[in-house]
Amino acid sequence: MCSLVESMFEKASQDVKTIVLPEGDDPRTLEAAEIILERGFANLVIIGNEADIVASGKNLSGAKIVDIASSPDKQRYADAFYELRKNKGVSEEDALAKMDDVLYFGTMMVKLGDADGMVAGACHSTSDVLRSALQVLKTAPGTNYVSSFFIMEVPDCDLGDKGRFFFADCGLNVQPTPEMLAETAVCTAKNWESFIGTEARVALLSHSTKGSAAQTPDRDKVIDAVALAHEMNPDVALDGELQLDAAIIPEIGQSKAPDSPIAGHANVLIFPDLDAGNIGYKLVQRLARAEAYGPITQGLAAPVNDLSRGCNADDIAGVVAITCVQAQAQ
Repeated sequence: MCSLVESMFEKASQDVKTIVLPEGDDPRTLEAAEIILERGFANLVIIGNEADIVASGKNLSGAKIVDIASSPDKQRYADAFYELRKNKGVSEEDALAKMDDVLYFGTMMVKLGDADGMVAGACHSTSDVLRSALQVLKTAPGTNYVSSFFIMEVPDCDLGDKGRFFFADCGLNVQPTPEMLAETAVCTAKNWESFIGTEARVALLSHSTKGSAAQTPDRDKVIDAVALAHEMNPDVALDGELQLDAAIIPEIGQSKAPDSPIAGHANVLIFPDLDAGNIGYKLVQRLARAEAYGPITQGLAAPVNDLSRGCNADDIAGVVAITCVQAQAQ
């Protein structure tokens, strides 16, 4: 585990939250649950067949195991889901059938306050995880868009915040509008300060630095997003458009953007589209051997985070800790 995630364990332990793990039939989930319970930084609800979970041999003492087939809450969750979705054509029968889906059952637990957050995706697609969250939880008050960020920690690096960065959006929005980029920037800055505890210094990235390249729709989108982000929250230390080197390397930032308040010192990097973000985080992860945790979802009314289907138990434990810290801030 990287030191940043270790700090998430410590933060999570300070105000223990309840997280639902709906994939109790996945061995990695149960292995992660054993780690989490041993460290004591989260209360857990595990959804799955109780006999199979007990037969796994994992020490899950303290976890609540919920078998949907026998759960007394199934009808209550179905009734609440029907009220949420009846205007979308969902019948009472449809709502009850939907509660057989562990993702919807788990998300309804969060919606009704029986859990503070959910972590899933070890054996479900990102689209399935986020669909249930968007239909049930919707966006947080004052937020129009859901986005995501990666927590990056680069070894032996003195850039950013001692090698720590947040990259956004590398996992969700394909071609964000200026409004979406601006809100992503402001939300990611807020999460940086909540997670890391230092000032966020946000760079909106481009192929251009302060007009160095010819005018293009892609460059103009970033410029417009910077203006909108300043309107949304003028207190955020934020600037753009900036090339990557101008954003994080002090001498290049000073040379290319001498009047910028954050050039050369950015710790939060906002990519102009999903192609750039996804390629960027994977380059850093593979070539610099950085730790990468995410995508961490932001903008939902309650935290629901997606896992890579290639995750291991330590990855799941780390995302659960991060989800706890998000829940503490909401």
